[in-house]
Order: sequence, then structure tokens, then C-alpha cells
Amino acid sequence: MVDIFADAINKIKVYENAGMYECVVPSTKLIKSVLETMKGNGYIKGYEEFKSGKFDSIRIALAKKINDIGVIKPRYPVSVEDLQRYETRYIPSKDFGIIIVSTPQGIMTNRDAKQKNTGGRLIAYVY
Repeated sequence: MVDIFADAINKIKVYENAGMYECVVPSTKLIKSVLETMKGNGYIKGYEEFKSGKFDSIRIALAKKINDIGVIKPRYPVSVEDLQRYETRYIPSKDFGIIIVSTPQGIMTNRDAKQKNTGGRLIAYVY
């Protein structure tokens, strides 16, 4: 496993497409922050952290609302003005889906970043 975050996002996508109700991914601060953002937007029901052996893991309750999810690589730096260009690239419609952005104020959606007038780096998209 080279990129734990990309592997976790891919696992969520595969389990969601397979019709499963939950999946287990490794626990990191970035994954927890992204899951919290997805939970706030209704893409997952919830998650819980548990210990499996030596490592911490997260059990995610899937909500069957994800059509597509992916990691944005490279993690482009964007300003508030550039967000619109990347929204048209990664999201099929204006009010359908989110781009998850890492900002100096924390992990947030593209809409929240526009409201707070802050830029950051693109992490993932979900719709």
C-alpha cells in the first residue's frame, strides 16, 4: 500500500458499487476528516473507529448515495477564483456533488471554501 488515502477511497467506491452496507479502512487523520465531511453532506451514514490488532481501523456505514468517488492527483493548489474550473472538470453538475479541499482552516467542501473565501489543495471528489 503506497497511498493509504487513495486505497481507502477506492475501497469505499468498490464496496458501494457492490451493494455492501459497510467497509473497513485504515485510520488516519486525513481519512477521518474526509469521512466527517462526507457524513455532513449525506454520502455516508456514519463511521466508528476501532482497534484491530496493532492498528486502528475505521468501520464505515455506507448510505448507498455515492455514484462516483475518486482521489484528485496531483493535489492541485487552487485559489477561490480557480475552484469553478475544477468543479466543471470533476463534478457533473453545479449542485450535484462536492469537491473536498484541504485548506488552512481544515478539510471542507468547495462550497464552504467559497463561502469562507479561502483556497487550498484539491483532495477528492464525490457525487
